[in-house]
Order: sequence, then C-alpha cells, then structure tokens
Amino acid sequence: MAVNNFIEQLFGFQFKRSSKDSVQIKSVVSPSNTDGSLVIDNASQGAHYGLTFDIEGQVKSENDLIRRYREISKFQEVDSAIEDIVNEAIVTDQDDYPVKLELDLLQTPVKIKNKFQEEFQVVLDLLNFSEDGHDIFRQWYIDGRLYVHILFEKENTKEGIAELRIIDPRKIKKIKNVNKVRNDKGIEVVKSIEEYYIYNEKGISENNLSGVKMSLDSVIMCSAGNVDRNTGMMIGFLDKAVKPANQLKMIEDAIVIYRLTRAPERRIFYIDVGNLPKHKAEQYVNEMMNKFKNKLVYDAHTGEVSDSKRHLSMMEDFWMPRREGGKGTEITTLQGAQNMSQLDDLEYFKKKLQTALNVPNSRTKEDTGFSLGQSQTITRDELKFSKFIGKLRNKFSSLFIDLLRVQLISTGVIGLKDWDEIKSKVKFDYIVDNHFAELKNTEILQTRMNVLNTVDQY
Repeated sequence: MAVNNFIEQLFGFQFKRSSKDSVQIKSVVSPSNTDGSLVIDNASQGAHYGLTFDIEGQVKSENDLIRRYREISKFQEVDSAIEDIVNEAIVTDQDDYPVKLELDLLQTPVKIKNKFQEEFQVVLDLLNFSEDGHDIFRQWYIDGRLYVHILFEKENTKEGIAELRIIDPRKIKKIKNVNKVRNDKGIEVVKSIEEYYIYNEKGISENNLSGVKMSLDSVIMCSAGNVDRNTGMMIGFLDKAVKPANQLKMIEDAIVIYRLTRAPERRIFYIDVGNLPKHKAEQYVNEMMNKFKNKLVYDAHTGEVSDSKRHLSMMEDFWMPRREGGKGTEITTLQGAQNMSQLDDLEYFKKKLQTALNVPNSRTKEDTGFSLGQSQTITRDELKFSKFIGKLRNKFSSLFIDLLRVQLISTGVIGLKDWDEIKSKVKFDYIVDNHFAELKNTEILQTRMNVLNTVDQY
C-alpha cells in the first residue's frame, strides 16, 4: 500500500516527512498549548540552548501536582473511588481482550483490515494489556498523564516495535521551541516550531532542564486531564479532589482527638485546705493526689511498666483546693461528651469528596444493593458516571492510536500520509460493564420491535 517511511536517529527515531509537511503558516500568534508542553519563544538571533526564558515554576509545580495526586490516592475513600472508575473503564475478561479495534468506518480491503487487527494485537501484547491494563489505566488516571518510550531492534526495524517502556512523568517534559522572525514590517511572526522531549533520569525540575533530547515520534504522551489556561500545566481529574480529601482527613483526625479527650468521664476532687498558706495548700493537695492515685504506664518500646503519677493530663481526674469557709471535701463527676453519634460534618465532607471524584454517592452506601429494572429507575448520578467513563475511554484511546500508528508505519503496512487520512475512522470498542448501557440498549431494541409489530399489518 505504501513504502516504509521509517528512519533512525541517535536518540529515538522519527518518521521522514516531506518538506511540505514541515512548512508552518506564518502568523503572529503562537500555537495553542493543549498538551501541557513547555513553550519557548526564540528570536531569530537566538541560539537553541542559549536563551533566557521564564517557565514560572511550571515544571516544578507539575511534579508537585503529581506527588499530591499520588498521596491522596492512598486515602481509603479516594482509593475506593479510583477502583470503581478503573474497574468500570477497563473490564477484565479471561476469554477476551478488554479493548478491541473497530474498523467498520474504514473503507479498505479486508486484507488490510486483518493486518490492522494483527498489528493491534501486537501492541496489546507489548503492553501486556490483558494483565496490566488495570494498572496502566490507574497510573494514567492518578498522574494525569502517561509517557511510553518506543524501542526498536536496531538491526531489524521493519519488524515493528520491539519493546514499550513506561516513563515516570516527573522525569520527562515535552518542549515546543517556537522560532520567530521579523517580516519586512518589523512584526515578529512564527517561522517554525520544533517539538521534542527532554528526559533526565534524576528528574526534571525548575532549576534543571538538562537531559537527553528525544525525538517526538519515539515517545507517546497520553494526557488524562486538561491544560490550565492560567498556568499552562496539565491538570488531572484528581485535582479537584485534593482539597476535599485533605479536609476530610483533618475532620477525621479532629473527631478522633475529640473523642479521646472528651469521651471518658472524669472526677473532680475538691480538697479542703482550711487556712493553710498557698505553698502548704498545694503540697497538701499533691500529697492527697499521690495517696489515692496510682497511674501505671506500659512502655511498648522497652516492655517496662513505669509510674507516671507526676504527669497530669486532660483525661485524668482533677484535684482542686478549697479554702476554709466553703464546702468541705467533695467529689463530683464531670460527664463526657454527649453528642458523639452526631457526624453530620464528617458526612458532608465525605459526600463532597465523592462528588469531586465523579463517583455516585449510592455506590458508597453499604445498604444500597444492585438492581436491574427499567432505565427510568437509573439515577442521574449513574447516567453522569456512565458518560464520564466514556470520556475517560476516549482520552485513553489516544495511547492506542499513537502506538498503532507507529506500528503500522514502521512495518510498512501504510504510509504516513495514508494514516493522516484514515486515523479518524479508527475506533476502539471497550468491554462494557455498566448496567445502564445494557438496559438502554435492551429498551431501545424492545421499542424498535414494538414499532415494527405495529406497522407490520400495514
């Protein structure tokens, strides 16, 4: 169908493109940043690495975001929600792949379609997607991005991709080098755009943009979130859950502390000290305290039992002196907190967190069972959740699109221009496990059959 357009370079590889493909339309407006890459504007006199530019802490901030996403993903509520999302998006079947290639819109011979299917199976096997698909999708969803390095055998490049390696997103950054020139009117216009990746094993930070320059085709970047227009950073789906998760954690810690300090009942000892001087009165109260109190503490590190009578905490009894003329020695009880069962504030932040994670609140309730009925019984949250899963699948499919592109072109099945024409017709079919989709398809089919039976007599 087409010749092989594959060539090698020292670091990575790139597909050979004609000079027409590399021509940029001149404009005073730089291209929009839709993938979170670092855009560098170069003047016509500037050198490639000799420029001074302000990245405003973007690289460092993105690393902080990834670290924050990974930290909150360890919270029990967040981890449970992520598992619901991943299990709904990637359905594992022992007899079939979680995702299939759909070529119904592609108008090509059956032989070419079969070759597409074979090469796509190779891509799935290289990713080990049947076993690791759940973990790959989870990592992509938590980090908000996924980088995959493509490797070929140097002596046998026409056999296709040899290995795929997932790169830590904190160690790689995409760079867009925008070269501008001044026209005859003195206006700076975009002449060309050079895109590449910078990889550093020690990590990319604000003060360290050095590393290995990798070609654009040798790395596949699949983003999960959207680019913040204010900062230019890639924001993941977990970003809006960071604040509710931290608030929920603080509320839980505060409730535990409150229960430990207020739950037990304590006694108040009023000791009659008569008209003793102040220091004598304090000494007398301490003697009474030590006489009737015996506090033994177990040390878990040494295994010893020590006497800690000299330390008075808020959870212990209170000893108060009482002067002559008042009541005599008296012992009263200070009741513990009476509203321990009221957890409205905790439930509020938990519900807020579930909303931020796009998971229906009904899925977190233990007394809510799974029921199959008419689609009218499906809640609006379940409908929104189903559409959210479809959105995630569409974004994640860009990984398969790019990998399939490299595999088909490198093996000579199609050419680079052929792919540009057919890529919009390549679709992916995921195994569906959402009961709402099953109910909707069943009811649509039933409605069509009823209409057919109605018009059959005419």
